[in-house]
Amino acid sequence: MPEMSPAAKLAEELRSLVSDAEALLRASTSADGAEVQERAEATLRELRGRLNALEEQLTSQARDIDTYVRSNPWQAVAVVGSVALLLGLMMGRR
Repeated sequence: MPEMSPAAKLAEELRSLVSDAEALLRASTSADGAEVQERAEATLRELRGRLNALEEQLTSQARDIDTYVRSNPWQAVAVVGSVALLLGLMMGRR
């Protein structure tokens, strides 16, 4: 099984947070709870939609990067090497 990227881990943690919030919302009932529960459910729906959009965007970007690196491996190596060199120079000056 491939290791999850940081973005995928973040998406999974957010999904878990939404699930926990839904469970808490279902568990909490009070006299004024109907209006609060309705607002909370609307917020959760919006959060779930944003999470799905973020996941689709990250997946698309990861696919594009993978395609580029596979098509141009030497250019990718040169870019990574250049970035590493610049970071090394910047860190060495401190």
